[in-house]
Amino acid sequence: MASTKPKKKNPRLASGRKRVRQDIKINAANTSLRSKYRTAVKNVEKAVVAGDKAKATELFAKMQAVVDTVADKGIFHKNKAARDKSRLSTKVKALTAKAVQAQPA
Repeated sequence: MASTKPKKKNPRLASGRKRVRQDIKINAANTSLRSKYRTAVKNVEKAVVAGDKAKATELFAKMQAVVDTVADKGIFHKNKAARDKSRLSTKVKALTAKAVQAQPA
């Protein structure tokens, strides 16, 4: 059985109708940016798992810009953005360290 949401009433006042129109646009923009954020983080994680140091470093640089933009707009909290950047930075650096250890001197 599919759950049905209660039907929302249309606002009567013009200001309320405008607010609804704005909310729809803002929600779509935020959803898009949230998706972009998650995709950027996921791409870096995939590169790290694959062991591709060059690609992981490149994607990490791009990911930082996306994360900062989304955090500045308030879509995700600044601390969450910083935490994600920190954790991925550690993973990318560990990947670099592995590459250095793997090369014989």
